[in-house]
Amino acid sequence: MTTAKPPAEQQFWDELRKTTQARIGLGRAGNALPSREVLALAAAHAAARDAVHVPLDVAGLAAEVADVGIGGPVVITSRATSREEYLRRPDLGRLPAEVTDLPETPADVGFVLADGLSPTALRTHGAALLAALVARLGDRHELAPPVIATQARVGLGDHVAAAAGYRTVLVIIGERPGLSVADSLGIYLTHLPRVGRPDADRNCVSNIHPPGGLDYDEAARIAASLVAGAIALGRSGVDLKDTSRGVALDGHGSPREVGSPGTLWPTD
Repeated sequence: MTTAKPPAEQQFWDELRKTTQARIGLGRAGNALPSREVLALAAAHAAARDAVHVPLDVAGLAAEVADVGIGGPVVITSRATSREEYLRRPDLGRLPAEVTDLPETPADVGFVLADGLSPTALRTHGAALLAALVARLGDRHELAPPVIATQARVGLGDHVAAAAGYRTVLVIIGERPGLSVADSLGIYLTHLPRVGRPDADRNCVSNIHPPGGLDYDEAARIAASLVAGAIALGRSGVDLKDTSRGVALDGHGSPREVGSPGTLWPTD
């Protein structure tokens, strides 16, 4: 038998739940959770596991990425030969199995779409996010054709960028799924990428998964501001800060006022 909350308490929890995806105020059935909440938790856990293990639909994603209009994607894989090895050996996910097939395409900005820890997220949001980034960056920067990477981690983007000749690389990657969100993407930006760059030389825009997370256009706006700041500063990473509400750099390195959160700009 489910224990009912007093009306005022129930209203409090109902309103609070609208502000978060966390499991709060779930109620009780005796000394346990209501069956519906137990089942919902089990379903969320299964979705998170599936997001990690279900292989990326490379052909479907490649077709959608080609429609973005910056060239047909090149598909590569890491040195991890299976999903199990990928999870056990993060180092192999950072190394390409082969980059000699990559055409040398020097460009201001290159894109690597990596399955990461959630191929589901990349399949669901990858092409639409790429389209938003192209809309934000295409007028000001020369863009390289995209690369799709499987069994991949962020560091693999440095190898791609070095082989192809990108001045800045954006790695769009599936983030680790949780019990609230199983299909979230992140964008990792590295300016002047080279093999061996530490994570301190990167910037990340995370939690991209409309609805509920950052939408595509806002994520692209933040990333474009970050690209402009990195070019003006000559580097990315810890020297670029998220000011939330403050000043960003335009494409020519000049400051401009912004009124929405998430702006990234140099600190010096």
